[in-house]
Order: sequence, then C-alpha cells, then structure tokens
Amino acid sequence: MKQQEEAEKRNHIKLGRELGIFMISDLVGKGLPIWLPKGNIIKEEIEKLVKEKEEKAGYIRVTTPHLGKKELYLKSGHLPYYKDSMYPEMEMDDGKYYLKAMNCPHHHLVYKHEIRSYRDLPLRIAEYGVCYRNELSGTLAGLLRVRMLAMNDAHIYCTKEQIENEFKNVIKLVQEYYEIFELRDYWFRLSKWDPKNKEKYINEPENWEYTENILRKVLKELDVKFFEVEDEAAFYGPKVDIQFKAVTGREETMSTIQLDFAAKERFDLTYQDKDGTENKDVFVIHRAPLSTHERFMAFLIEHFAGKFPVWLSPVQIRILSIADRNVRYARDVLKKLSIEGFRVELDDRNESISKKVKDAQLQNIPLTITIGDKEIENKTLAVRTLDGKMKYGMKISEFLKIIRDNLENKNVKFIL
Repeated sequence: MKQQEEAEKRNHIKLGRELGIFMISDLVGKGLPIWLPKGNIIKEEIEKLVKEKEEKAGYIRVTTPHLGKKELYLKSGHLPYYKDSMYPEMEMDDGKYYLKAMNCPHHHLVYKHEIRSYRDLPLRIAEYGVCYRNELSGTLAGLLRVRMLAMNDAHIYCTKEQIENEFKNVIKLVQEYYEIFELRDYWFRLSKWDPKNKEKYINEPENWEYTENILRKVLKELDVKFFEVEDEAAFYGPKVDIQFKAVTGREETMSTIQLDFAAKERFDLTYQDKDGTENKDVFVIHRAPLSTHERFMAFLIEHFAGKFPVWLSPVQIRILSIADRNVRYARDVLKKLSIEGFRVELDDRNESISKKVKDAQLQNIPLTITIGDKEIENKTLAVRTLDGKMKYGMKISEFLKIIRDNLENKNVKFIL
C-alpha cells in the first residue's frame, strides 16, 4: 500500500502536468508529447551534459534525416526483422520511404562516406536522433512509451581487438551518468539470442557464440551484478541491458548497449589495414546510455519526485519581496543573478510572504531568496532551500560562490 501511494505521488504524468514539463494533446495524437518551456530546459540541460561528456570521450556528432528509402532498411535488415515497429511505407514520386525507427542505418552510411584507415578506428558517431516507433495505442504510457522519441544514440565502429575496451568504456560512461543523478539501484542483463527462433535473429551461430562470450567476459571483468536471458537480443547481435526498479516496483530497462556483427556484411563496412589491405572485420557497438529524452525524463521525474537538482531545475531561484518597498532591491538582485546566467524569477505580487513561499514550494523551486527591510539595510540575502533549510545574512558574493560550486559539480543536494 505504501509503495502504491508513493508511486501515485511520484507519477511522472501527474507531476509533468502540475509542473508544466510536458503535455499530450488528443489533437496531435497519443504517444506524441509536446515539451513545454520548463520541460524543454531540463531536456536541453541533459543534452548539454551528454554532448560535453561525449566530446571528451572522442565522439563526433552528426545529424541525419527523419526518414529514408525502403532500400536502406532492406539493406540494414530492419525490413523485415523490425517491420512491426515501423510506420507504414510512404509512396513518393521517386520511391518508397519509411520514417526511421533507428539511427544506425544512417550512421553506417556516414562511416562509408570516406575511406577509413585503421588509424580512424575506433570511430564514434553520436546523435540525438529523432526516431519513430509504431506502438499500439494501448501500450502508450506518458513519456515511458511514445511514438516519437529523441534517442541518446551513438555507434562505435571498431576492430575485433578493440571491442572489449570500447564496450568497457561505454559501461563506464553509463556509470558516470548514473552517478551524476545518484542512480545506484541498477543491474545488468546479458540478452542473448534464441537459436530456435530463426525468424527473429540472423542465423549465424558462430558469431552469436563469439559475441556473447565477449560481453560476458566484459561484465565479469568489470565485476558488475548481471544475469543472462535468452530471446532478448537484437536481431543483429547480443546486448547488455541496464535494469532499474521503478518507484512502481516494476523492472524497467533504462540503457542498452548492443554488439552488432551483421552490419559489416550488409553495408560492406571496411578499413585499410596497416599493410594496406582492405579489412572487412568491422564491428559496431550501438549504445544509448541515457535511453531517450522521453523515457529518461519520466524516470527522473519519478526518481526526484519532481524536485530536481539546482543545475537541472527550470527555475533555479525565485526572489520573494516582503513588501512593495523591498521590490527595487529585489530587482537589483534579480538583475545580478540573471547576468550571472542563473534561471531566476521575481515574485513581487501583493501577497503575504508565507503565500509566496508556499507557491514556490508547490512548484518545487530549489532556492528562494527573501528580501525584506533587514536584507536591504545590510545588503544581504535570506536564502531558503526546498527542504526548508534557511540561512540569513548571506552576502551576494557568498551565495554566488556556493551556487557556482553546486552547478559546476552538478550536485544533487544543495548545502548552504
């Protein structure tokens, strides 16, 4: 009963509506969320974090179209293996097109755009690519399961010798992301093929055995908690799924890392080896550490109960004036904080300070600054955190140092 009550309180659909994060309109259609201004800020902060970390990790970024010709998906194998999840084909004057359900076929073409040398590998191609999945209306659930999604996607093209190291680095990157958000209750699942299900998987038993053994070895060497399941792999290779327990108690897959042994044949992926010969043994690692914007946002809303860390909050600071005579100084503080780049707003309504504080708390604004006669006289601030901790007589310079440190370190908790 307690878990059910907590789940209802943290429900991302309820909180998303109350906090102005996203909306879903029947006129637009089910499974097609619209990001409202506050939700868009959170989404862009996550994307900024991802781009910074991936740039440091040696990823290059591309942008690819939202659709492609039928021939592209026949070549990739998404037709027929993934057809049920794709939207129906569109007849155009120059051929048949599909909305893309995956970014990988487009990224394979980016790889093939140039002659690659062994010196280029591993090549890490990243994109927040928008994809479309033909989900049944009955399976759609807020942001957790949608029909249009922005995926934190990348494909790593590497040699056989580089697979283990690259796969380990991806898992470590996932763990770094999770630590930033203080997500710690997760485990790994090695998802393998089912040899009996020949319609679902590419029938290459030797490649399946080889690649599954590599992933098992990586997980053991990293000493992480994992278990194995059959008939959960991608059609082109085994994968490692990272599982979480949601506040509802159900198990959810948050991130997926896949090892693809089929793309090299289908797309003729090659590189020039040290001796100048053409090497056709290119493996592809598909990875989406933070899943999709939609799924990850649903998880974060419920994980934080809508009370986001300061760095992620749409409004980081709200200034509250006690009386009309305090508004001028409050506006000066607003201007200083805005110039510093903080997301700050002023509540100068003719309401009691207790009402203003309560309204800020209902909107889960992490920091409020109260401005009264004493603060004006001493040129100080009275700062309150969302959990009720209060500090009076704080100089603006002191507050700026504390909040800068918090944002730089992306701390979940704000300590005055």
